[in-house]
Amino acid sequence: MAAPGSPVKSQIPRWIQLVALPLILLFLWVVAGHIKHVIFLFLISSLVALLLNALVRRVARYAHVPRGVAIFVVYVAFLVALFAALGGIGTVIVDQTRTAGQRLDAYVSNVQTPPGQVGADQDVDRLQAWLDNRGLSIDVTTRGHNLVEQARKKDIGKYTRKAVSFLEGAAISIGRTLFDFVLLVVISIYMLIDLPRLATVLERRFPPRRGTRTLLGRIEHTLAAYVKGQLLLSLIIGGSAGLFLWIFDLLGLLPGVGTYVLLFAAFVALTELIPYIGPWIGGVPPFIYALFVKPLSAVWVVLLFLFIHQVEGHVVVPNVMGRAVRLHPLLVIFALLAGLELYGLPGALIVLPLAASGRAAYEFFSERVELQPWEGGSGPIPVEVEVESARQPPAPPTVDD
Repeated sequence: MAAPGSPVKSQIPRWIQLVALPLILLFLWVVAGHIKHVIFLFLISSLVALLLNALVRRVARYAHVPRGVAIFVVYVAFLVALFAALGGIGTVIVDQTRTAGQRLDAYVSNVQTPPGQVGADQDVDRLQAWLDNRGLSIDVTTRGHNLVEQARKKDIGKYTRKAVSFLEGAAISIGRTLFDFVLLVVISIYMLIDLPRLATVLERRFPPRRGTRTLLGRIEHTLAAYVKGQLLLSLIIGGSAGLFLWIFDLLGLLPGVGTYVLLFAAFVALTELIPYIGPWIGGVPPFIYALFVKPLSAVWVVLLFLFIHQVEGHVVVPNVMGRAVRLHPLLVIFALLAGLELYGLPGALIVLPLAASGRAAYEFFSERVELQPWEGGSGPIPVEVEVESARQPPAPPTVDD
């Protein structure tokens, strides 16, 4: 019975609840489809906040500064390191592409004296002499010189300059995402500021058992394990690619690649963050380099990255990432494909940490929460049963005297 003076609550019938709940879920799904970019930004911001929360706590504890100052210090260090890495990588890629383009342009355009030929024509004559010395009646001179002449007329330097311009334009286009990046930083900072309050509310409502982590503690531990696994995976794949390219240089299969082996290995390690296609993207710069230096070596580069891709997909990833995120391989494949379908490549990049966080949250709540049965549904349903009266045995027949 309601207390005197309190408002009388209207009860919503169960059939309305059954109809309204699916409609509300459908409405939320439609709205989420229209604001999926906003949801995506908030998801990334929450992951960033949870990843940096442990570092913020340590800075505040050991430096004896307020939490706000610790957040500022962590973000300044993080942004400086990020922009320094991106700027360094971008500068090296653009410079090396420009250098390779200039070399290729000179290879087919600059006439050397003597013998009054470009470098490409000299290589064609050397190849013809090598074939003649071994008794191979194969004429490559005419066709080779024609190809060099066609390349010179088409001004191959123009195409290399276009490639450099494309890379420079791609580097400039990164600035178009600055607004989203600023939003991500601002949202994650607000989340970091309010995380202790959220943790207090969750601990009060769902207190952790003795010797176990809190909900946010479990998610932070899972995300840290994912980052460690991803760093180890990138180190293994990038280091393997760099080692094999260095061996190619020693064996003469790809001359001069040792000069750029650290750059190529770092690029392979960076692209390993991209699921499925990461190793192939990482193999593009060594492949292009091989085409410029020694075209036949491009075959060895393709075979190398085919081998790396197979080892990565069947040996390294199941053993490293499987232990890190504690997800079944089929669930990992489904999550990656679903993230790719829902939001493209960015969705595939964040779906694994989200899935790992979801597993941690499910394990936490499955120990504490269960669905309450509907009223009247907890026991057996009473059913009226008509009891049939027991039959009387028939009377024995009487015998007339």
